[in-house]
Amino acid sequence: MFNIKPEQKRQMLEQVKIFFYEERAEEIGEIAAERFLEFMMEELGPHFYNLGLEDAKNIVEEKITNLDEDILALERPTK
Repeated sequence: MFNIKPEQKRQMLEQVKIFFYEERAEEIGEIAAERFLEFMMEELGPHFYNLGLEDAKNIVEEKITNLDEDILALERPTK
């Protein structure tokens, strides 16, 4: 489902382990970290993905508005 490079996944798993250790004083293993990461990606990932799409949509709409204004500024008066 996700195209995560092995190095990125390794870093993410390390971050999960650090989070559990610092926030909950729990040391978790590789399997638990991987399962937690999978849960986050499957269950919460789509929410963040949709937020990213909404942000992209807003940026494109802003650019189009600016483009419309720029084009209108180039218009020449007619008689």
